[in-house]
Amino acid sequence: MVSGGARAVARCDALGVPPYSDMAGGLYRGYLTPAYAAAQAALGGWMEEAGMAVYLDPAANLVGRYEGTDPSASALLIGSHLDSVRNAGRYDGPLGIMLGVESVDALHRAGKRMPFPIEVIAFGDEEGSRFPAAMLTSRAVAGTLEAAALDLTDGDGVALADAGVDVGTYLSAARTPGSTLAYLEAHIEQGPVLEAQGLALGTVTGIAAQLRYQVTLMGTAGHAGTTSMPLRRDALAGAAEAMLAVEALAREDSSDLVATVGRIDALPGAANVIPGEVRFTLDIRSGDQSRRDRTAENILDAITSIADRRGLDFAATLVHDLPASPCDPQLMDLMDAAIAGTGQPAFRLVSGAGHDAMVMAALCPTAMLFIRCKDGISHNPAEHVDPADAQAALQVMLGFIGKLGETFVAA
Repeated sequence: MVSGGARAVARCDALGVPPYSDMAGGLYRGYLTPAYAAAQAALGGWMEEAGMAVYLDPAANLVGRYEGTDPSASALLIGSHLDSVRNAGRYDGPLGIMLGVESVDALHRAGKRMPFPIEVIAFGDEEGSRFPAAMLTSRAVAGTLEAAALDLTDGDGVALADAGVDVGTYLSAARTPGSTLAYLEAHIEQGPVLEAQGLALGTVTGIAAQLRYQVTLMGTAGHAGTTSMPLRRDALAGAAEAMLAVEALAREDSSDLVATVGRIDALPGAANVIPGEVRFTLDIRSGDQSRRDRTAENILDAITSIADRRGLDFAATLVHDLPASPCDPQLMDLMDAAIAGTGQPAFRLVSGAGHDAMVMAALCPTAMLFIRCKDGISHNPAEHVDPADAQAALQVMLGFIGKLGETFVAA
């Protein structure tokens, strides 16, 4: 008989190909794309098989609800994200959702109800790979999203308002404070720490603070064969120098701080035209918010100097500012106990990557369980999770849910 963990991995694999991907020969599932709708349809069927009532919230998050003995009690929310980066791995996000479904399925098969309802949620836009803002749907649920943030257009010129959601009701996805008991997210580590420790699982202590900017350098487009080098205002050459400055300043900090240019667009994009405009993303993270902010200021100052020296115009727009998000101490203790209950040593680690959990912390206490991934690789087709590790994670999640139920009754 296939274990629940192995089935969770297999379902992630099943969603890694068309029609659940909008990319031939790889995985890309953007928010509100045809692949996203197809994946929601498959996931909704699995939720129903596990005994859940399924619905879409106003932000197009898919939710499955499993009632507790007291339907009026605050719900435990278990989730992660269904969208992906381009040319993605199959487990970043979906594995946490599938393990949530398997947790409920195990309870349902055992005829067991917790004192509280359990809802499994598949967030739609954690990665920000389609629209230029990340975690739109979890911010909507947490009640931290502003209406102005919905004025978005994707790279093809499609506005969020025309992509399949009603922006007029979007913010009504917000959950009432006090209505959510806790948020639990299982996720691949996306790093090498657990593997280096020889451990399958770890309790997350918190998520690093993040800044993301959209940077634009403007020069003058010109003919590649007739514009002499001294007269050029080459936006791409300036951007290249700026990116090296980003790398150098981040390295000089000699800490957990990281800075990344993840996407670049050079316009007009012709082989025989000097680029007149370059846009790129800038992502800066650290567990220390003041360190992050200080380095961000130094980086922007450095780019300003480069632009001035090269005769370029420079603009940087803040896309999002996410503070460091510690996990709830009591829930971390429950997670440690659940891990120990499976015979594995409890181990704690911080997350450098961002997750919906950091947004949900504004709504309720949060807990995260990290799962070992091979070589720490993520955001890459080589992403791999051992089904045995996924099964261990499922057992820990069930143990966590049980201990949370005991705590809930005692309270």
